[in-house]
Amino acid sequence: MLAAHADRERAVDVLRAGFAEGRLQQNEFERRVQRAYEARTVAELSLLVADLPQGPSAVQQQNLPQLTGYGAPVPRTFLPAPPPPTNGKAVGAMICGVLTTMTFGITGIPAVILGHTARNEIRRTGESGDGLAMAGIVLGWISVAGWAFFLSIMFLAVASGA
Repeated sequence: MLAAHADRERAVDVLRAGFAEGRLQQNEFERRVQRAYEARTVAELSLLVADLPQGPSAVQQQNLPQLTGYGAPVPRTFLPAPPPPTNGKAVGAMICGVLTTMTFGITGIPAVILGHTARNEIRRTGESGDGLAMAGIVLGWISVAGWAFFLSIMFLAVASGA
C-alpha cells in the first residue's frame, strides 16, 4: 500500500520519540528520517520503526488487521484513530424524543432534560452524539409546545363556554 504524507509524519514522530528516549543515535535518527520521507510504501515505513517501542512489535503484528491483496499488515501507528464513543444520554434523549408520538408527549420533558445534559457532557468530554442530543431536544420541545397549545385551546374553550 502506498504511503501518504500523514503516514510518513507518523513514522517520523515515532522516530523522534525513540531519539528523545535515547534509543537512537543522532546519525541513525537522521538517516531513518530521511528514509521515512523517501519511503513509497507503508511496509517501508513500518520497517523503519519496527525496533522501537511505539513501532510494531512481533506481538502487535499478530493482532494487526490483514489487508487482502496487499500482503503486509498495516501497523497500528498508521491506522486511523477510533471514533469517540457516543454519549448515552444523547441516545436516551433521541429515544425519548421519538417516543413522544407514542406516549402522547409524556417523554417530551425527559427528552429535553437528557438532551441538554448530554450536550454539556459532549462539550466537556469530546464524545460524539451531538446530533442525537439536538434531535431529542427539538422533538421534546415540539411535544411540550404542542401540549401547551392544546391546553391553552382547552382553557379558552372552557372559559368562553362558561
